Amino acid sequence: MNEALTAVVEELQRLKRTGVATVNVSAEALELLRRAQSTTPAGPRADTRVTPHASVDEPPVAPAIPPQYEGSTGAAAAKSFSRLLTTIDQTPAHPAMKKSTSVAAPSSDASTLPPPPVIALPEGTKRERWEWLRQRVLDCPVCKAHTPAGLKVVFGVGNIDADIFFCGEAPGGEEEIQGEPFVGPAGQLLTKMIVGMGLTREKVYIGNILNWRPQMEPRASGKSAGQVGNRPPTETEMAFGLPYLRAQIEVVQPKVIVALGSTAAQGLLGFGSFKSLGSIRGQWKSFNNTPLMVTYHPSYLLRYGTPQAKRQVWEDLLQVMEKVGLPISEKQRGFFK
Repeated sequence: MNEALTAVVEELQRLKRTGVATVNVSAEALELLRRAQSTTPAGPRADTRVTPHASVDEPPVAPAIPPQYEGSTGAAAAKSFSRLLTTIDQTPAHPAMKKSTSVAAPSSDASTLPPPPVIALPEGTKRERWEWLRQRVLDCPVCKAHTPAGLKVVFGVGNIDADIFFCGEAPGGEEEIQGEPFVGPAGQLLTKMIVGMGLTREKVYIGNILNWRPQMEPRASGKSAGQVGNRPPTETEMAFGLPYLRAQIEVVQPKVIVALGSTAAQGLLGFGSFKSLGSIRGQWKSFNNTPLMVTYHPSYLLRYGTPQAKRQVWEDLLQVMEKVGLPISEKQRGFFK
């Protein structure tokens, strides 16, 4: 059986059972899947383009179906996937998804959120201002109300004099346990990327637009009790979190912001400001007059990290290194070549 399609089917079935995710599928991908569904053993090869949405909205990968998986078994996987898609709301989530099939994520009471906070940083040293802001976030009643008992609101960490500010969308499960952004598998990969740049986590700043993990319907009992999986924050949720992020950027005053993933980029650049991450990835943008580089989220690389995608991310980071004046060795330039 086509391993790529089967994996997608299983993941989407899991997400559907828990109601936790948003899935974006292009019209081209749907057509390819329909063709794959009707393919006979002697029929044409089906090239699928599928992007299940885990914690970030990323552009699709295009895995070719190996010859040994072509035919009726691959078509069966495509048929199963096609049936699954028929239950999905066809209404685009926002203008950037006009040609996408979308499953709306639970709102986590986002519609009842108060207006975004107004943050006026106090006078004082950089450290004093950062400590004040950190305590403001940890004491934020809205952040605390959206953080389950025993778990933590997540504030940014790192060097408050950093040249590079890595920005994600929201904490995940490991992050709300430890109270620190990017400490799970995606965070471990981000750390390796930072080390590859000749830096350490302690020399950069890492934060998220949202300071709590977007909530979903939890499992009530059993070994898997509690929230399962992640979803991207809604536009309303990120609007609430943005003032806190802007204030962190104002304190740190980085030379460059790196937006990790499409959702973070949408939050920083505005929802509907681009059609796909691929259309702006690797290009310099701006957030509050600070240069902004958009690249893939580490979790995307963990799930669908083709050599091409890894090389693209590294090329983006090389641009960041050049922008802030970091030395680049021949070995670094030669990564993924």
